[in-house]
Amino acid sequence: MTAPMSRLDGKVVFLTGSASGIGAAIARRCIDESASVICADQSPEGVFALAQSLGPRAFGIQCDVTDNISVGRAVGAGTRHFGRLDGLVHNAAAPSMDGTVIDLAEKQWRLEIDVILTGAFLVGKHALPAMIEGGGGSVVFIASQFAHVATGKAVAYCAAKAGLVHLARAMAVDHAVDGIRVNSLSPGAVATPRLLERWPDLEAANAGLGPAHLLGRIAKPDEIAAAAAFLLSSDASFVTGTDLLADGGYVTR
Repeated sequence: MTAPMSRLDGKVVFLTGSASGIGAAIARRCIDESASVICADQSPEGVFALAQSLGPRAFGIQCDVTDNISVGRAVGAGTRHFGRLDGLVHNAAAPSMDGTVIDLAEKQWRLEIDVILTGAFLVGKHALPAMIEGGGGSVVFIASQFAHVATGKAVAYCAAKAGLVHLARAMAVDHAVDGIRVNSLSPGAVATPRLLERWPDLEAANAGLGPAHLLGRIAKPDEIAAAAAFLLSSDASFVTGTDLLADGGYVTR
């Protein structure tokens, strides 16, 4: 997918969950659009390898989004490295926690909520002051089609993603006066390494999951990255407090 080369020129974006999948695709897209990216992830090996592959406009740092001190250190180090902060993308996700409210363990529930929802709260808490100091910016939370419709045995995931969409709206209300736009982005099924672990190959994943989408297939990570780049850019300058469904028509079924 061809990217406009200067829409994010001079911008610095803090990106969680960046080591692989959608996060890595967003990092590459931001670099292609002339941004600098603070690549944060729980996996130090993965995030350092990604940052090295992206070149000098990428800064890799280990970050546990469930830990306030870890998030503060990561945001601070990245902001000092580049001298400013203009964008935030929260993409970190916990391992899938399958179960109903009856059989899901409390620690599984808490991990899903902590990574997705509390993580968004913490990265926002630390990133927004630097963004406000620089004159404003854009926040994007990666949600899901399951923020809008439920699926079986995924109560923690569905609840966390729905909360993420409404957190974005509440933050948009609070921080419009600061020049901060806040939106969420809800993909459908995406051909990430994590999803493809459950299928023999991409063809099988498309055959199994594609029919639930109007477009008849699952998304490529680059397609979700393009939507995230739009929300980060000035092309979305009048877009805040909304959820962008990049779900191939899933929720219309």
